[in-house]
Amino acid sequence: MKDNQANREAALRHWALEAAGQVVDTANVAEAGNNDADWRMVAGDASFRRYFRLAFPPDKSAQRATSYIVMDAPPPQESVEKFATVAELMRDASLRVPRIFAIQADSGFMLLEDFGDKMLRAELAEDRGQALFDTVLPSLTAMVGCKTEGLPLFDAAAMQAELDLFTHWYLRKHCSLEPNSTQQENWQRLCEQLIRAALAQPQHFVHRDFHSCNLHRVDDGEPGIIDFQDAVLGPASYDLASWLWDRYISWPRASLEYWIEQARPALAPSQDAKQWQKSCDWMALQRNLKIIGIFARLNYRDGKSDYLELLPRFAGYVLDVLPRYSEFEYLQQDLVNWLKPCARL
Repeated sequence: MKDNQANREAALRHWALEAAGQVVDTANVAEAGNNDADWRMVAGDASFRRYFRLAFPPDKSAQRATSYIVMDAPPPQESVEKFATVAELMRDASLRVPRIFAIQADSGFMLLEDFGDKMLRAELAEDRGQALFDTVLPSLTAMVGCKTEGLPLFDAAAMQAELDLFTHWYLRKHCSLEPNSTQQENWQRLCEQLIRAALAQPQHFVHRDFHSCNLHRVDDGEPGIIDFQDAVLGPASYDLASWLWDRYISWPRASLEYWIEQARPALAPSQDAKQWQKSCDWMALQRNLKIIGIFARLNYRDGKSDYLELLPRFAGYVLDVLPRYSEFEYLQQDLVNWLKPCARL
């Protein structure tokens, strides 16, 4: 496995050096940086994708960029073509996404504009909440205008599949718990409630992973957006919920409610304030249950144990929203009991 990854990385680097040269028709790729270029892994995310930075020494005479991001998205698990398609949709809506300089689709290689390392995650602080929300709201608003032709539907089946991650990977695998028949019926009732509520919202372009690690400060101050290849046509509140219920900071409830209302005119003007608050809370509940399942899967299936450290925050999110709605009383105590192991990590 390690040998295969090393061979793939060597092929990726060779291709990226050639592609970087071809961006500006450099005559000699070796001279263009084969010897001097810095190559290092910058990220591996919760998927099969890996990202590397290809950086060249500063050279005023060179017309190429100083550095590039090189994506390794191995097929069939990943698709660079999907990334390119969604990037075009977002760019057409005046959203700041990386320029694509080269693609080798069969291999799953892509050469991208480098947004740098200034993720909004680094700015997360209690006294920065409003300023950060003001930064991302224009992007959330612009995504409403993105075309959605050809995007998958985030339909009932897709939402159910996400919720099933919680019972399979978290309950059964992580907690070694098997719900009894009544609990299973109640769980399915909860799933159906959340799904119906999500489908009743206005539906538009959804990034699906709109959070502080996927938003970068770039030179013009507008947030640069990455990791959008799984975009769908789905509920208006989804990306807002992704931003507000963050993995690294828990905002005060009063702030969440204020920002939810601040976003309503742009994202769901047809819903009144109370209805929109409920839409966002319930969407967050669906998403955060899914995330708990995904983080458990990343540990047990993919060996990425660091994600388990994030479980307590998302368990807290679920347990905060749940008692706010009497519609969930029938399952509340079971969920409290199921999520107790998170507190022991």
